[in-house]
Amino acid sequence: MTNTVSRPLLLLSLLLCSALFGFFYAWVCSTMWGLDQADPRTAIAAMQAMNASVRNAVFAPAFFGTPVVLAVTTVILFVAAQRAAAGWCLGAALLVTFPGVLLTMAVNVPMNEALGAVPVPEDIETARQIWQGYSPEWQFWNQLRTAATGLGMLCLGMAMLSVGKKT
Repeated sequence: MTNTVSRPLLLLSLLLCSALFGFFYAWVCSTMWGLDQADPRTAIAAMQAMNASVRNAVFAPAFFGTPVVLAVTTVILFVAAQRAAAGWCLGAALLVTFPGVLLTMAVNVPMNEALGAVPVPEDIETARQIWQGYSPEWQFWNQLRTAATGLGMLCLGMAMLSVGKKT
């Protein structure tokens, strides 16, 4: 029973967590650095467009579904007496849910909404001040959620290695 249900759930957990990590990671190592190099008026307009488009049916399963699938997987592993794997999965669930999803909702989304409410200024210096007031702080919080979801992936790897071992 354990392998029949837990292994597919662990794989689904890993897939969803990896999608979320990859999304956050891409912002760290390319998107924000590119926007920081662009004309700040372009950066503001581009960020507004990206933030407006991210709420979609492709992103939603990874963002909202990962904590749910991780919780279900943790319970299944615990019930199957796979304590070590359940512990690692719980670690992943906590990392993804709190620094990943809830941090996004508490910090990044409000910052995005505030930026989205700002008309893109024609004056480049005004735009530069807006962008410089937004980008460094946004990137700090994004790096934190990226690290958390990356550690969550590592926890899932440990959970997968632990399945079937005596605990």
